[in-house]
Amino acid sequence: MSEPRLAVIGAGPAGLAATLAAAARGVHVTLVDSAAEAGGQFYRQPAPGLGARRPQALHHQWRTWERLRDGLRTHVRAGAVRHLTDHHVWFVERPDTGGFTVHALVGPGQEEAAEVRADAVLLATGGYEKVLPFPGWTLPGVVTAGGAQAMLKGGLVLPGRTAVVAGTGPLLLPVATGLAAAGARVAALVDSADPASFLRRSRALAGRPDKVAEGARYAGQLLRHRVRTLLRHTVVEALGTERLEAVTIAALDRDGRVRPDTRRRLDCDTLAVSHGMLPHTDLADALGCRLDGTDVHVDAEQRTDVPGLWAAGETTGIGGSALSLAEGHIAGRSIAARLAGRTPDPHEWTAAARTREKLRSFFAAVDSGYALPAHRAEQVTDETVVCRCEEVSAGAVREAVRELGAGDLRTVKLLTRAGMGWCQGRVCGPGVAEVAGCAETPGRRPFARPVPLGVLARAGETAGPARAAAPEEPQDDAQRDQ
Repeated sequence: MSEPRLAVIGAGPAGLAATLAAAARGVHVTLVDSAAEAGGQFYRQPAPGLGARRPQALHHQWRTWERLRDGLRTHVRAGAVRHLTDHHVWFVERPDTGGFTVHALVGPGQEEAAEVRADAVLLATGGYEKVLPFPGWTLPGVVTAGGAQAMLKGGLVLPGRTAVVAGTGPLLLPVATGLAAAGARVAALVDSADPASFLRRSRALAGRPDKVAEGARYAGQLLRHRVRTLLRHTVVEALGTERLEAVTIAALDRDGRVRPDTRRRLDCDTLAVSHGMLPHTDLADALGCRLDGTDVHVDAEQRTDVPGLWAAGETTGIGGSALSLAEGHIAGRSIAARLAGRTPDPHEWTAAARTREKLRSFFAAVDSGYALPAHRAEQVTDETVVCRCEEVSAGAVREAVRELGAGDLRTVKLLTRAGMGWCQGRVCGPGVAEVAGCAETPGRRPFARPVPLGVLARAGETAGPARAAAPEEPQDDAQRDQ
């Protein structure tokens, strides 16, 4: 009988944990990832040519990363895992003959095609940032918080010399401390969260004292770098002509409205902004998976309701690297058992399941504490562009609702073209929904990314062989420090 085949899409914490767990149990794994190196956003590595001497300085949980990295190398060398880098998955097909075919675009130009055939697929596609519009948010110098972090981790560069980190959500803490530690002057961390909301959830948060301690460490670093933390505040406007020069910030009242008498200016050349995270669900949605709100629905084994398809990590709900590792480990063990024709024994992953449940409860409390202000959309002027691709203003969206009767995102899109551009609503969708006052719903897209017509025309034909990353040579200690 041929060796069972698993395709794992995404080489972040969940994908890596699942790959190692399945490969250790006799499954041949093809790990497909769009990046040049494994790690995902959380373990993003500097490009080898940059000669980073101490990349661990940009990370925490470095030992966990080393175990994942070394385990992947071992399985690649043994032939149990193929690691396909620079492979951008645009569709997962379920042929009538059974199994799955993963379709990917290859390389920086994404003009070549590759196909990976597998008996089962794990979606570990992670999440992406939500950034809501405000006046001036399109100025050069305004970046996402995750983008600033990626520049620092992957490129060893600062986005600017003087930064304001703003929005809401736990991502702001590592971004602010990372920029400050790397030499940027962080003028302020501006978070719309209300401290009282966390006090009301203290019992749920106390269930993970390690996470509370992690937050306390970040707070200590902010104090050490003299970063002002302004809670229940928001950025009202980004200011500048050719590029960002300053931001206007203000305090929020109990109802989440801006208090005009508290407005003040902070000079900066960089604004790193984030309003939370959303799961990547394009592939799952195209395959017909059930969604729970914005999250892919899974059972106790991390199985979706599509036979042969598992999901783990941020795609099933935003919850950080530790939760992603636990879910990936469970999924990998479950897949190995199911492909071997046996029912998994949940006792095989008791510790991981316990971690998963505690972290899910913890992050449910965190998410509710970081809820966006109820009246945030009032800060968005009619002149503010909410859809960059199609240059649709907030005023046009409001007119479509008031004058033309649009009551959902699809109708707003048809009437204004908001969401019809390159991002297909992935970036602007939440902001358009906020301004329109309608529900934020995942868009149904047949493909996860734009695809050249030539690739579509050739889909289903024999594609070029998927290229695996070459097995890495053993390194001595001096080489590992580079």
